Amino acid sequence: MYRKIIKPFFDKLVALIALIIASPIFLIVALLLGLFQNGKVFFKQRRPGLNEKIFLLVKFKTMRDDKDDKGELLPDSERLTWIGKIVRKTSMDEIPQLLNILKGDMSFIGPRPLLVEYLPLYSKEQSKRHCVTPGITGWAQINGRNTISWQKKFEYDLWYVQNQSFLLDLRIIFKTIIKVFRAEGISGEGVATMEKFKGD
Repeated sequence: MYRKIIKPFFDKLVALIALIIASPIFLIVALLLGLFQNGKVFFKQRRPGLNEKIFLLVKFKTMRDDKDDKGELLPDSERLTWIGKIVRKTSMDEIPQLLNILKGDMSFIGPRPLLVEYLPLYSKEQSKRHCVTPGITGWAQINGRNTISWQKKFEYDLWYVQNQSFLLDLRIIFKTIIKVFRAEGISGEGVATMEKFKGD
């Protein structure tokens, strides 16, 4: 009952209230990103959600689209702008995902929605992370975020799937707030975010 009725209801209610309260910050960040990133404010990408249903995730864009001589994107660390670093460090890049929560594509708490290209790379066990609605933050995010291995991240995701509860979600929310203020786990070793998953 909590997973199917109570949690989705409060997700949408809190997302609506948060979006209204955060609207001044939303507008200021959008303006700054537009000024210093050639007018490109939002990052939109297809991601797998509950039961691997594809949806369009929306975040604030924190990197330029600079490419090398071969037409391939430069490493994340080279494309991350100074304003993008601030937005990412404070987790303000996640604010637009409140719209995803209002649509029902996401929750506040759950495994992070990863790239569509990863779907065929998952093991049968790893695919179970899609048995719950993906979230802005989750058990893996408060236990290392981008500084832990993919294997460990999936272990945390699967543990959450098996143990999801109201009290656990509250614990994750409080720990997430602490992580945001401390700006912990934002980047993996040697990269701006985290290296791509290449399968087992």
